[in-house]
This record gives sequence, structure tokens and C-alpha cells, in this order.
Amino acid sequence: MIPIVRSAAAALLLATATSAWSQAGAAPSPQAERLYLRSLAATCAHCHGTDGHAVPGEATIRLAGQSRDFLLTQLLAFRTGDRKATIMHQITKGYSEDQLEKLAAYFAAQK
Repeated sequence: MIPIVRSAAAALLLATATSAWSQAGAAPSPQAERLYLRSLAATCAHCHGTDGHAVPGEATIRLAGQSRDFLLTQLLAFRTGDRKATIMHQITKGYSEDQLEKLAAYFAAQK
């Protein structure tokens, strides 16, 4: 599957799951939350590597193990346009602030 199509499919799946949880009014189970976080993080893997471990020598940065605050600050700066990018400003606009916070926390926890 073409990477952009794969990312779009993953984003649709995430949006559907999030919508179902919020409509049900119940919090997801811990297992469902872990799966949601892994699925959310998987949308970054094409450029930043599995679980944020970028391929050495590539232009993209390693996300794994970076500070949560640093990651969130950068994601929000991309989203507002304060940090220039070729594509990240478009990608980050597709996520809610809560999702960006979860992504920052997820990648900060990776070693």
C-alpha cells in the first residue's frame, strides 16, 4: 500500500475509534488505549521509524526518548506555522491537541 494511503487509512481508523469512544461516553479499556496509542504512533513510522527510532543517516530526527515537552512544543509549532517544514505543518493540523500530547508522551517514553 502507498505510504500516504496507509497513513490516511490509519488516520480514518483512529478518528472512527475516537468518535465511537466519545459517543459511548465510556473510557476505553487499558488494552484499547494502548492499541490506540500504538496506532497513532504508527502514522509517524514512515518518516521517523518504528516507535520513533529513525534510520541513522536519514534526514528525519529520532523521536524516541526526546523530552515530552520538547516534542509537544515542536508539534504545536509545526501546527501553528511558527516552525517551518515541508510537510509537518500539514500533518499536525490533522491531529487534535490531545492527540499531539499523547504522541509526545508516547515517543518520550520510548528508549
